[in-house]
Amino acid sequence: MADLDELKVAKNYYVDVPFANQGDFQVKGCNGLDWGMKKHLSNIFNPKTGKTVMFAFDHGYFMGSTAGLERLDLKIPPLAPYVDVWMATRGALRTCIPANLTNGVALRVTSGSSMVQEDLSQEVVAVDIEDAIRMNADCMAVQTFIGADGQLSSLENLSKVVNAGFRYSIPTMGVVAVGKQMERTDRFFKLATRIVAELGCQIVKTYYCDNFEEVVSACPVPIVVAGGKKLTEKDALEMTYKCIQGGAAGVDMGRNIFQSTHPVQMAHAVHEVVHNGLTGAEGYELFQTLVSESK
Repeated sequence: MADLDELKVAKNYYVDVPFANQGDFQVKGCNGLDWGMKKHLSNIFNPKTGKTVMFAFDHGYFMGSTAGLERLDLKIPPLAPYVDVWMATRGALRTCIPANLTNGVALRVTSGSSMVQEDLSQEVVAVDIEDAIRMNADCMAVQTFIGADGQLSSLENLSKVVNAGFRYSIPTMGVVAVGKQMERTDRFFKLATRIVAELGCQIVKTYYCDNFEEVVSACPVPIVVAGGKKLTEKDALEMTYKCIQGGAAGVDMGRNIFQSTHPVQMAHAVHEVVHNGLTGAEGYELFQTLVSESK
């Protein structure tokens, strides 16, 4: 039951206190999971750093051919050394990504309307658990709408995938969707990420915002931050640094890598900021150096 207006208690997120149930496993909130779940999560989150660089190229499932992703077979494989996890559809993975690459797989399992229609919130579970197993997916990604049209059906989708994932020890990643009319504030993200985590997801993907460290502290599973719209390389690397400093367990870059003029060098710089502690400025300096060396 929600607090009565006259009895509200101030919130304390204890942002400086480490997560209490960490144990000896590197992934927040997952210490009590079975071996199979932990193995998949270790394919996503580097056991040494506890962090991940995801690379999303699943845009085609609702946008069709996207600028920078016209030829997945040419654009994606060169990024492999600097990416921990591919986030993609089964069609893109099967047709364009060599199976001998050892990157983890975050498999998009929901689908819905295209950009031709205004409403993208009415998604369905499009990939069954058997195919996720055949794809050797390390997690299943479910689009989740909170506080918008489609909330009930998307949470039902999420629950179905979480239940199937527990049966076969495959983690679920809840992807917090933000519609055009929805606020991008810490108030909203605290609500959305907590709901998704409490429904059983092992990973939450969301956006960076003010007071981000409070969003992270209130969410009992790791948060991976979506890169969002294309920024300058300098700004994207600074955002990456702020996300990691704010407690994110990684970033999921898409357009900020594949729409860069030098995507391989950008992926390399993002990797160094996430895993090796470079600041945003140091990451950008590395990016410039790598670009110069490639000429």
